Order: sequence, then structure tokens, then C-alpha cells
Amino acid sequence: MSQLFEVKEVDRKFYAERVRDFLPERIIDIHTHVWLERSRSAVMTAPRRTVTWPSRVASSNSIEDHLEGYRLLFPGKRILPVIFGNAVDPVDDIEAGNAYVRRSAAEHSLPALLFATPRWSGAELEERVLAGGFLGIKVYLSLAEPYIPAGEIRIFDFLPPHQLEVLDRNGWIVMLHLPRPKRLRDPVNLAQMLQIEERYPNAKVIIAHVGRAYCPEDVGNAFEVLRRTRRMRFDISANTNPWVFERLIQAVGSKRILFGSDLPIVRMRMRRICESGAYINLVPKGLYGDVSGDPNMREVEGEEAERLSFFMYEEIDAFRRAAEEIGLTREEVEDVFWGNGARLLQEVGFEIA
Repeated sequence: MSQLFEVKEVDRKFYAERVRDFLPERIIDIHTHVWLERSRSAVMTAPRRTVTWPSRVASSNSIEDHLEGYRLLFPGKRILPVIFGNAVDPVDDIEAGNAYVRRSAAEHSLPALLFATPRWSGAELEERVLAGGFLGIKVYLSLAEPYIPAGEIRIFDFLPPHQLEVLDRNGWIVMLHLPRPKRLRDPVNLAQMLQIEERYPNAKVIIAHVGRAYCPEDVGNAFEVLRRTRRMRFDISANTNPWVFERLIQAVGSKRILFGSDLPIVRMRMRRICESGAYINLVPKGLYGDVSGDPNMREVEGEEAERLSFFMYEEIDAFRRAAEEIGLTREEVEDVFWGNGARLLQEVGFEIA
């Protein structure tokens, strides 16, 4: 059987010198996707509201591939992933995707979230979470009503109040990917985040990707605003910006930060830069097909390409640099990668072996 992806000497060196010893022996990955290709639509019939480059990394991610990926990426470590589906387009088969996640979680004793659509009533959402043994939900902006222009989608358009009431009543998790072009600094996003914090105090809200603040220009006054929060959590998935991580730590402290990866996309061989406020993934020429029309992708060649390692390692290394700059203790780092996630999972009823 062929290896899921190639691990090169440059990767082994990166891991040994900059990642392995920074990480604790046990890691909780709070943000991961598993799905089968047949549960995703091959034909788009709804407006495109998401970037397309992640699909170049993996067209599917079975639970077997998912767990094998950890073995390749983290030799010597024990990883406990929180899994959910990948129904990022309205035409995807959300039922099949959730059923696969449910089976995978049961077979491998993993914590899981239900991928939810805003069309469900509160009672239907509650019934689905309970029946599937899920710990909460994952929501996504592209499942908002198709008549809403992509740039105008608000959080409550895909995470409606009647569902937040259910999450609050049960104390469940919600993994929230922020909408809108201004990302974390968007005043509408910030206002609704504060409303959720105030009105639904028992909901366990996780803001994915540090609110998609991939570049300094995405931040604005967000962290000044978010200093007022006391419960909201943030995962660092698919983010490689140490400047952003430093300001997150300063704003909310280490206890509300969670390691998440966004696997499988962080298997990508890349390095991220920011230009004029926009992120660009530098990738080896030809490895991910024709990316000439994608503003978030740029090919490199020669020695620069040979130096590129995994997105996963770039994310962790960026957080390492931020942690060292801020002066986080070993215990605080371990909290981000294990302790905070373990306490959260225990709060929602998951027993960690």
C-alpha cells in the first residue's frame, strides 16, 4: 500500500528541530474534518462562498487516512482529534457526512460534532445531537440562505438564535467559522460574538482559525473588544501568523486557546505570507495543479520549493514563536495543546481514556 503522503528529510528536520520538543506527549486536535468523497457533491448548484484551494489537498479524508496522517506527522505523540464532516456547500450530502462521522467516532472512541444546517428547528437539532452522541455542532457560512450575498452573511444567518438556545440549554460546543470579508475585525461579527457571549453563557463557543485573522490587517480593534469576553474560546487552526497569536494570548490568556489543525488541509506543503493584507500560500510548482487563477496560491521553484514543509508544522512553529515571545510557561503551552481541550471535552461529557 502506498504511503498517504510523502514525508521528506526537510519535514523530519523541521519536526525534530522546531516542533517535537515544543509539543506535549498528548495532544487534542479540536478542529478536524473527516468525510468520504461520495458524501460531497461533484457539481455545484449554489453560489460559491468559499475558497477552493483546500480541495487540492484532499478530495476525501476517511477516518483511516485521518489517523494515519497523525502517525506520519507526529511520530512519538498521542493525538485525540475532535472530528466533524465537511459539508461546506449546500449541495453536499450533510446526512451521509454526519452518519459517517457518527460511525467513525463510535468505532474509534472519538469526540465528534454534528455538521448543522440553519434550516433545522431547535427541536430537530437537539434530537440529532442526542441521537448521534455528538458533543455539539459545527456550523458554516455557506449554509446560510443562498439569496444572501457572500459578503453580507452574518453569524446569525447560519447559527440562528433558536439553535443557540438549544446549545445554551445543553451546554454544548459550537465550532464557529466567522463570515464576511473583514473577518475578525468586522464590526458586525464582533457585535454578534459579544451578543452570543452575553445571551448564551452556557454554550461552549469556539472561534475557528482565530476568526480567520491570517494577516495583521484582519485584526483591527478586535482584540480590544474581545478582552471583554470571559468564556469564548479560540482555536489556532490553519493559521500561521505569530503576530496574531501574540495578540490573542495578550487579549484572552492561554486558558481559552485551543490547538486545532483543520486536517486534512494542513497536510499541504506550503509556507504562508501576507501581501497587502491578503494571505498567499507558497507551494511547490505543479504539486497542486494549475493554481494560476487562485489569488491565495502562488507557486515557487528550486531551493525555495525544496525548503517547504507541512502547513501543520508551520502553524505549530508560528505558535511556538508567539509563545516564546510572550513567555508562556511549559504548563501553559501544554494547556493549549492538551489541558484546555481535555477540560472542555470533560465538561460536555466525553470521557478521556
